[in-house]
Amino acid sequence: MNALVLHLDGIRVPVERAGSSRKARLTIEADGSLCLRAASDVAPDELEQFLISKRAWVYRKLSEKEALQHEPVTKEMVDGEGFSYLGRSHRLQLSDDATDVRLERGRLVLPRVKADAGAEPIIEWYRRRGEAWLKPRTRSWAERLRVEPEAISVADLGHKWGSASAQGRVRLHWATFQLTPALVDYVLVHELAHLREPHHGPAFWQLLTRAMPDYEGNKDELAQRGARLWFGETR
Repeated sequence: MNALVLHLDGIRVPVERAGSSRKARLTIEADGSLCLRAASDVAPDELEQFLISKRAWVYRKLSEKEALQHEPVTKEMVDGEGFSYLGRSHRLQLSDDATDVRLERGRLVLPRVKADAGAEPIIEWYRRRGEAWLKPRTRSWAERLRVEPEAISVADLGHKWGSASAQGRVRLHWATFQLTPALVDYVLVHELAHLREPHHGPAFWQLLTRAMPDYEGNKDELAQRGARLWFGETR
């Protein structure tokens, strides 16, 4: 009898029949391959639904694994260093006259007196710009999804691109704003959708598909690009 093999978005997932518990267990091996373990009496269609429900978890873990396999991107607070904002690269310019970080004629201007403060002035700039950029986008997407977020903010979320709380608070990682607007929109829409569907079940992905039919392409691109962003490391 051939071993059962499922597929998740083209990813091969062999099923290992073991144990008596009906609770399936999905693991990501050291080489990045997936393995699904379940008792022999769990039906294939039940396992397939379980696998679909774990889609976001799989992509997050694969993205984290890829991030760990790459040297972290580091930046220097010196003239000419490149910083990306909404998919466009801007060269850093140290200024004796500036009092705060700002974009000016295609340059990211940093007050020279803040150059020794490390990444924090730049990160704070991403936070401020990100929150201002999000306000009109959030209103538009929230109406489409028929949700009412209590608050939207930008913060350092570690390995998470975004989060949504039961109280209606949505947060995005400041590093997200290095990505293109389409990818930031994907993260935003993903979290807003959680205000209606807290779990990554079929209803969540159906809602996301209705709001953003091309979300899968954005999701894949986020997994590829995310590990190569700057997360505040300096040298």
